Amino acid sequence: MANRKKLSELLGHTLQRSQLPGLPEPVRGKVRDIYDLGDRLLLVTSDRISAFDVVLGTVPCKGQVLNAVAVHWFERTKDVVANHLLDWPDPNALLVRKLKPLPVEVVLRRYITGSLWREYQSGTRQIYGLTLPDGLKPDQRFDTPILTPTTKAEQGDHDAPLSSEEVVSRKLVEPELWQKVQQAAFALFARGEAEALERGLILVDTKYEFGLDGDQLKVMDEIHTPDSSRFWESSEYQARFEQGKSQKMLDKENIRQWLIERGFSGEGTPPELSEEIRISLASTYLDLQQRLTGTEPTLPVDPPAERLIKNLRAKGIL
Repeated sequence: MANRKKLSELLGHTLQRSQLPGLPEPVRGKVRDIYDLGDRLLLVTSDRISAFDVVLGTVPCKGQVLNAVAVHWFERTKDVVANHLLDWPDPNALLVRKLKPLPVEVVLRRYITGSLWREYQSGTRQIYGLTLPDGLKPDQRFDTPILTPTTKAEQGDHDAPLSSEEVVSRKLVEPELWQKVQQAAFALFARGEAEALERGLILVDTKYEFGLDGDQLKVMDEIHTPDSSRFWESSEYQARFEQGKSQKMLDKENIRQWLIERGFSGEGTPPELSEEIRISLASTYLDLQQRLTGTEPTLPVDPPAERLIKNLRAKGIL
């Protein structure tokens, strides 16, 4: 369990945004600052937290957790599909090969929960080219994972549901390549699901992003992190499901539920994050990192912005 006193001390030492001397101005996403280095990209994973496409503030250690978990899975799945990782020069930074990204986010779901449950509850039965049966319950397990692709929206826009047929008919991805993408995604999910279960966790659903390195398909961005995936406690799933109780969540869904309880789901002004929710999220992320990777996280000693510059200079990137 992460030391909450130490996390409290780190509230004022988060990486809100990076400023790297000598490098071009980055493209700033909701979480990552992306520096173009020619045939490579430097991805600085900040401590920013977002939900419903709104940046809400920062969470201590969040960036380093996302990178540690992503690197773990890049290593654990490189026999399944190649990835873009080249180096990990700092806890908050990854050096990756620049790929030609595919304009589709590939989402796999093993359970009906989150946004899909909200759609279902509102009466939707046909979505993502699928027909969902009546009578499903919240958090119910599908016999086989389902594919629910979305558009890759521009910053500030919302991703839109797609069917596999639309991915091809709209010429977003060529048919043969789309087959390879789907095969890779299901294989990655099977690996993640099996290994998570060995650690007492359920990989509920996840998002993958893919790109091309010449003609070679590679997975990019992140894999099975608490930002891109949902995780539940496997030992508690069945009892909670049968009792109609919410599952014990170990991921970003905690902040979504916290916001919904306060009346915010993307419209209007979000509530200010309390110190308690920031500490709670940091603890959740760090605990999940330890369980998924089997290694205890190292809490930062130096301010992350200063350490980042020092480490990038040591690697010759700055």
